[in-house]
Amino acid sequence: MYRIIIILILLIILYFLLRSAFREFGTRTQERLPKPKDQMVQDPVCRVFVPRGSAVTEVIGGQTYCFCSQGCATTFQRQMTG
Repeated sequence: MYRIIIILILLIILYFLLRSAFREFGTRTQERLPKPKDQMVQDPVCRVFVPRGSAVTEVIGGQTYCFCSQGCATTFQRQMTG
């Protein structure tokens, strides 16, 4: 009887370990996929959607932001620093 309980507990632990490993593998695979240039991104300042390929990109605080224009990028940088 105890053997069955121990085997069931080990199978449950194995299930959760495999499930978390597959989830982690799935997120890593998605991160490696290239971002299409025609994907629409939202400007954080004026909330306009622009294609990623034509957006003005700025790296601020180690994170990349996409803007519809250089004016919005400048406004965002001022808001972040002040």
